[in-house]
Amino acid sequence: MRKSGILMHITSLPGPYGVGTMGKQAFAFVDFLRQSGQQYWQVLPLTPTGYGDSPYQSCSSYAGNHYMIDLDALVGDGLLTAQELQEICWAEQPSRVDFGRLYENRLPVLRKAFQRFAEDQQYRQFLEKNAFWLSDFALYMALKDKFDGAAWYQWPDALKFREESALKAAAAELNENIHFYCFLQYLFYKQWGALRQYAHTNGVQIIGDVPIYVPYDSVEVWKEPQYFQLDENGTPTAVAGCPPDAFSEDGQLWGNPLYRWDLMKENGYQWWIHRLAAAGKLYDAVRLDHFRGFEAYWSVPFGDETARNGRWIKGPGLDFINTVKEKLPQISFIAEDLGFLTQTVLDLRDESGLPGMKVLEFAFDSREPSDYLPHTYPRNSVCYTGTHDNMTMRQWFETAPPDAVAYAREYMALSESEGLVWGVVRTAMSCVSELCVIPIQDLLNLGGEARMNFPGTMTGANWTWRAEDGFTDNGLAQRLYELTKLYGRV
Repeated sequence: MRKSGILMHITSLPGPYGVGTMGKQAFAFVDFLRQSGQQYWQVLPLTPTGYGDSPYQSCSSYAGNHYMIDLDALVGDGLLTAQELQEICWAEQPSRVDFGRLYENRLPVLRKAFQRFAEDQQYRQFLEKNAFWLSDFALYMALKDKFDGAAWYQWPDALKFREESALKAAAAELNENIHFYCFLQYLFYKQWGALRQYAHTNGVQIIGDVPIYVPYDSVEVWKEPQYFQLDENGTPTAVAGCPPDAFSEDGQLWGNPLYRWDLMKENGYQWWIHRLAAAGKLYDAVRLDHFRGFEAYWSVPFGDETARNGRWIKGPGLDFINTVKEKLPQISFIAEDLGFLTQTVLDLRDESGLPGMKVLEFAFDSREPSDYLPHTYPRNSVCYTGTHDNMTMRQWFETAPPDAVAYAREYMALSESEGLVWGVVRTAMSCVSELCVIPIQDLLNLGGEARMNFPGTMTGANWTWRAEDGFTDNGLAQRLYELTKLYGRV
């Protein structure tokens, strides 16, 4: 069945407290999705942001981002007062997330709520149900507070190497702070569960992202170092990246520790099964980030300053994908098959049966044959105008070479009267891909100021874009519904 949806991260929603949350604006967006005939809402990872404020560099694969907790709901529950929230300057610009201010202001406010919270049966049931990951996460966060944010590999050896007596002593010493971090996760999952249920009631399913790698300073590496390529001191021997290409002569050095796929295979990839099962409790469909890394990954010697000296090493391949599909049949998966693709990567995607991604923005860079031209798409694919890592379509039209723009206009029969970007949306909707996803920035015809991320950079603009209040007004739902219905996606 043909379907469509919108890519819009939670933090990009408007609202009064410096960042988009799971509050009334999120519920209003579900209403917009229903009114416009959309059946999917795609979000970026909901886990805590990490290095560079990136949701793809999270310290936990299981925890929710406490920035997304709706503070108005806590006022309604009597845990905060409206005055306490109004006294804080959350951001200078409502159109941008100020992560620095959030870092300074969010936790102190949430600690006030925690001090007024009385444990009940629902909270205790949450702790029990999530103990397999929550206890380690809360202890990890409390220890980071104790050591002024230092990474786990900089802690005293007894804690770094998880000696049982040291962990017990730390748990006793930091008991109250541990419960605070448990409380934050309780709030997050309670609010996300309500929002996701509302989406389901309105015929909307959630697509979420699972990054292929986790950061070195993460609960996962601290808790189970045996699954990563580390030496006896807990230091990586090799890290992840991408090879040099036309866009970067040094390649991309991501720095994430690489997996011990041989060891993971021995127990049926249980580490991954648990991780993806947790994602399945947040999302209805999961986009597997950097899918090509499951076929072969770029391994860079630890300590190198660029990715130049890396080499390709075979990944777990079809054995891993088939195990995941067998163990987690309730989750739909999408293969993020972008980047440097070889025939073996394409074969893995096709043999796995997972739909890959087709990005219209990539189709017109030259008049050479391209797999991103819509007439080449298979039905088992997901069409995007662009992704969170690309220019907005309007920015592309404003900056692409004239011959590429001319080719796009000719191929998609674009006109000024319809609007160039809206014509791209029409083309995406009309293609044979079973699913079509449009970034909200393209539906709003926004330019470079609305770009979500520029990979390989550390600018203060990455991940900060927010929509303005009333962004779904002006008949957008009706226009989108008519287009969605025209091409059989309602």
